Amino acid sequence: MAEQMSTFLTVVGGGPGGYAAAFHAADLGLEVTLVDTEPNPGGTCLYRGCIPSKALLHVAKLINDTREAAEWGLEFGEPKMDLEKVRRKTRSVVEQMTGGLGQLCRARGLNHIQGRAGFLDSNTLAVFHNDGSEIVLKTQHTIIASGSRPTLFGPLINSPRLMNSTSALQMEEIPETLLVIGGGYIGLELGSVYASLGSKVTVVEMADGLLAGADRDLVKPLHARLQTLMHEILLGTKVSGMKEEKHGIRVTLEGPAVGELSRLFDRVLVCVGRRPNSSGLNLSSTGVTVNKKGFIEVDAQRRTSDPAIFAVGDVAGEPMLAHKASAEGRVAASVIAGKPAAFEPQAIPAVVFTDPELAWCGLTESAAAAAGRTVHVTRFPWAASGRATTLSRSDGLTKLLTDPDTGQILGVGICGAGAGELIAEGVLAIEMGATAGDLDLTIHPHPTLSETVMESAAALFGLSTHIYRPKRG
Repeated sequence: MAEQMSTFLTVVGGGPGGYAAAFHAADLGLEVTLVDTEPNPGGTCLYRGCIPSKALLHVAKLINDTREAAEWGLEFGEPKMDLEKVRRKTRSVVEQMTGGLGQLCRARGLNHIQGRAGFLDSNTLAVFHNDGSEIVLKTQHTIIASGSRPTLFGPLINSPRLMNSTSALQMEEIPETLLVIGGGYIGLELGSVYASLGSKVTVVEMADGLLAGADRDLVKPLHARLQTLMHEILLGTKVSGMKEEKHGIRVTLEGPAVGELSRLFDRVLVCVGRRPNSSGLNLSSTGVTVNKKGFIEVDAQRRTSDPAIFAVGDVAGEPMLAHKASAEGRVAASVIAGKPAAFEPQAIPAVVFTDPELAWCGLTESAAAAAGRTVHVTRFPWAASGRATTLSRSDGLTKLLTDPDTGQILGVGICGAGAGELIAEGVLAIEMGATAGDLDLTIHPHPTLSETVMESAAALFGLSTHIYRPKRG
């Protein structure tokens, strides 16, 4: 007979949305049970996504830095790589972080159950352990934070040479040739890693540009640099067929630039997006509504159509970003604790951790054009930045979108080294309703890349010190 348990709040999923919700709820004095398949919280982000990929991107950067040092008169031999040591170090980073979250779980007095949960009704879950034992968990409230998984798309085959974003991080080998299907952030990040480690990487993207959703002027410096790192970037190209052969996977490519082309690759990496983990939870036994794309429908407080159930993170809709999930988790926990809270951000930052990094928040120029909205756009080229020049990274760009009447900051975009760190100032400016004048008057330290934000604001008034661009009108 299944063990019976009861709790006030159950959180299903231990990723950035789930553990943020569970920790915040515990901090607010609620009795919390966290259910997840892993021994410690962390989810896809820590175990199989954000953290291991950034560790490998760091390795790639170290290699590229040694190669680029020659222009400064520093000559290094070609790096010798111990792939097993790379894997061990990456695993140790993951274990350190997930282990720390486990300690925080225990310190907060959370009840952590390792297992897979499914609903029996709105207030009852069945949790199945790996050994087959079962717990029936009665709960007053549930937060679903079950995350997402890689999307499978196209004429795929069953082959160990075919990888997704999860298996690619295991670094079983560094293939001589690699095809990356998808020019989004995951494909470009992982493609950059393998290219830096020695693979001849070809990227194919069906659209006519990389990173759909980002402004083209921001993508341009990244595209130019990736062309020197990758073997080939094929836009407007699709994969129409795959066949495994003795020495690799034979891929048929089609597109205006290539016609119909057959190529043999040692490995193929499919990175065409992710889909929500809403199936397998037995949501039909609840009042939760799931839309056609598989996302659970929620309101501003992250409530579902079932009064007892909330949903946060990837399973609750785009954008599928860890920091968005964490913010939603804290909102849901606050609402359940009786606190006034709603998820109403003015800007959610997006970061692509390639080299250079690309980051943006708020309104984009392409979105403004599509909506017929008039905005002022000012750009500060990093060629005019002393700090960027000392780093040999003068190909970057910082841009601001402002309201033409009030000067209020509507959007910020950055392409360049450390863009992911710099974008937080843009998020704060938008959330606080700051104007370009506010940024212009904020003294930034010199020489830093952050000055490019200040100078792009000054450029709106024709007053940027390091570029001459008279004020319009």
